[in-house]
Amino acid sequence: MRITQRVKKILDGYEGETPGTKAKLARILMEGKLGGTGKLVILPVDQGFEHGPARSFASNSPAYDPHYHYQLAIEAGLSAYAAPLGMIAAGADTFAGAIPTILKVNSSNSLATSRDQAVTGGVDDALRLGCAAIGFTIYPGSEYAFEQMEELRELAAEAKAAGLAVVVWSYPRGPALDKPGETAFDICAYAAHMAALLGAHIIKVKLPSPVVSLEAAKKTYETNGIPKATMAERVAHIVQSCFAGKRLLVFSGGEAKSLEGLYDDVRAVRDGGGNGSIIGRNTFQRPKAEALEMLAKIIAIYQGKA
Repeated sequence: MRITQRVKKILDGYEGETPGTKAKLARILMEGKLGGTGKLVILPVDQGFEHGPARSFASNSPAYDPHYHYQLAIEAGLSAYAAPLGMIAAGADTFAGAIPTILKVNSSNSLATSRDQAVTGGVDDALRLGCAAIGFTIYPGSEYAFEQMEELRELAAEAKAAGLAVVVWSYPRGPALDKPGETAFDICAYAAHMAALLGAHIIKVKLPSPVVSLEAAKKTYETNGIPKATMAERVAHIVQSCFAGKRLLVFSGGEAKSLEGLYDDVRAVRDGGGNGSIIGRNTFQRPKAEALEMLAKIIAIYQGKA
């Protein structure tokens, strides 16, 4: 596999990692239509766990089939496909080697009342299914955040020892955070930095609002004049919080929205120096032809062509 200078520079930032783990990161970074650019578009399909099957797939019924998501990611030329154990296993033989896969090893569900996630997969599963990485969600601010971090620490160490990469979804939530606080500028940056400190190779956060939520941080943001007026400026601060951009940072697509709104978000990620997007519901809840057209436009934006 040929490695571009851009990808080599990214990998050089991961000092202390094994050659096996760097090879898995390179596999993701060199895959698809954005291969070699340092940009990523990943399809995540864990929403069946999080929201239930009908809420996830009824608007586009072919998406009930796990093979549909593999096919969509491959046809669109995406960087990777992420899903829980059952979804990955249901297509692992048919699509072996066709696209890098990320095994999501913990999940929540909308029937639960706690801000926690159950561990639903492991490193052995990821190796058996030929995955490039494991994925794990933490909820900074939750009553269970420390337990989740300890679980991640153990799973990440095991994954790295086996030559896998580690992707961390870092979503702030908890009793001290109101809804605006979950996507506040300072809180998203804090959450991304925590994921980097926990050893994540690829970090996923939500797009930030201009709100500064943490009372203790407000004076610092004001005194130092940290720019936050535009989404691109806010993205740039979160990039900076990920070891000055030495960790790959991707942003979620969030709930279904208009195409123009989605494209504007992608341009902001690009202009702010983010590494890409991880877009689920905005992709698979649309008819396939429409989703492929949308993903082609997103890829073109990251290529600087749109």
